Amino acid sequence: MGQNGAGKTTFIKHFNGLLKPSLGTVRVNGVETTKTGVATLARNVGFVFQNPDNQLFSETVEDEIAFALKNFGFDKETIEKRVTWALDFLSLYQYRKTSPFLLSGGERKRVALASVLAWDPETLVLDEPTIGQDHEQKEKLRQFIIQLQAKKKTVIMVTHDVEFVAECNPRVILMRAGKIIANGPAKDILTTPKLLEESSLVLPQIAQVFTKLAHIGLPADIIDIDEAETAILSKAKEKKHP
Repeated sequence: MGQNGAGKTTFIKHFNGLLKPSLGTVRVNGVETTKTGVATLARNVGFVFQNPDNQLFSETVEDEIAFALKNFGFDKETIEKRVTWALDFLSLYQYRKTSPFLLSGGERKRVALASVLAWDPETLVLDEPTIGQDHEQKEKLRQFIIQLQAKKKTVIMVTHDVEFVAECNPRVILMRAGKIIANGPAKDILTTPKLLEESSLVLPQIAQVFTKLAHIGLPADIIDIDEAETAILSKAKEKKHP
């Protein structure tokens, strides 16, 4: 996370070799990226661009999703199953025979995401994945990220969407001017107004509410709805049974 121009996208493009370091080294799973081709790195590091038009090129949505699977040598039956799964998961099945360039920006974003999720990479890199997505699609993405975490996969996301980050509650790396200025649990980073202000970000809405209510004894470092409910109910019990 961080303000525009902080270096977030530049940073993540090193993970699959789209950019190579001019100083130092970048290693992915122990492999130095300057000594490995993009195609090899991409097999294990799926990258979804902020602008889907930089990624899409096939004549139909179905072909777009199948392309990488074919390129990586999956058999026909597996390709058909994974394409169907990706189409259903991201509510794209009705567009399977449509050119992705005839879809809306949010729909093209989902096609780009589907084309990467279909091959199930070990590491998933997402650049501003929630832009143009409604609440339902955001919630599907959040649930899928939780599933990937349960499978011990790595998910790296660049985003300005503080509400989505608060709901996911991950580790947050905050950047400014090409440097890391904070690194820790979302609960710590997203409840520190000075840090967020320096990065042109705002407190999540729940954190704003609990910051205002800190004077009545509620904790100010809450970003999670379930934790918020627990804190409020606990405070209510205290008042009822002092």
